[in-house]
Amino acid sequence: MKARENSLVSGFLEALSSETGASSNTIAAYRRDLCDYEAHLRENGADPLRASQSQVRAYLAARGAQSLSAASLARCLSAIRQFHKHLYAEGRRRDDPTLAIEGPRRARPVPKVLTIEEVERLITAAHERVAASERPLRERLAAARTACVIELIYASGLRVSEVLALPKSAAWTKESLLTVRGKGDKERLAPVSTPARAAISAYRGLLQEAAPSLAAAPWLFPAGSASGHMTRQAFARDLKSVASAAGIPASRVSPHVLRHAFASHLLQNGADLRVVQELLGHADISTTQIYTHVLDERAKAMVRDLHPMNDEADGN
Repeated sequence: MKARENSLVSGFLEALSSETGASSNTIAAYRRDLCDYEAHLRENGADPLRASQSQVRAYLAARGAQSLSAASLARCLSAIRQFHKHLYAEGRRRDDPTLAIEGPRRARPVPKVLTIEEVERLITAAHERVAASERPLRERLAAARTACVIELIYASGLRVSEVLALPKSAAWTKESLLTVRGKGDKERLAPVSTPARAAISAYRGLLQEAAPSLAAAPWLFPAGSASGHMTRQAFARDLKSVASAAGIPASRVSPHVLRHAFASHLLQNGADLRVVQELLGHADISTTQIYTHVLDERAKAMVRDLHPMNDEADGN
């Protein structure tokens, strides 16, 4: 039975990968959830082809009792739902026991966001490290790389993984847009500001001077990692160091916080939510709506400042 159950999960994951272009992280998370789900069913004398709605509910209740977060529980249910939908579509089952099961209610957390002034301080601190001529060339190169990644994420709203995987050819662009391959292997255009292009040029110049052999690598940010380019963990560490130098608590800063700042500051200055959705590479507008707290504040300010009855109300 174990081999058959593993085969069912493997078939589903292969289909998920090929048909939806799900990321390796998503596949790995679904594999963990579904293997745990199968093990629970086996312990209770069932399997995915015979599991009832009550057995699915019992499994989810057991996971909830393990103090699983609402987000993790929702992901777990999503994996099981898609698995059973696959089994039904493939004719392996004549029903879907997950149809009537509702997911846990969870509020989207308001993202951490830096102010425009804080981002300016962060960028200034990053560039000051590059300009310190008394520092060894290798240290200035590392500082230039960090400053360049900060500029790119804040200028474009790219995910840190998308920035670090940029090809070397991105250094030569004279355009204000870059073609980026994001989640699900989908391409989109991302804006590149003049300061970001200047940061790329400065960084690549130092790279060519300090490590010409590394500069020949195919990546914009080459490194001695398994991927061949700088890792997210390495950049996150360097970013927190710059934050401390800028007088910003390191706990408030992460690569994703820079992406949040990009989106929030655009909306704060009047950008359309749909345009921001496209720039961020969100497939669903609901994902972008975590930033509507910015729009809510702007709407309140607009009513306060522009509504014709507001002066009267203040005078009463």
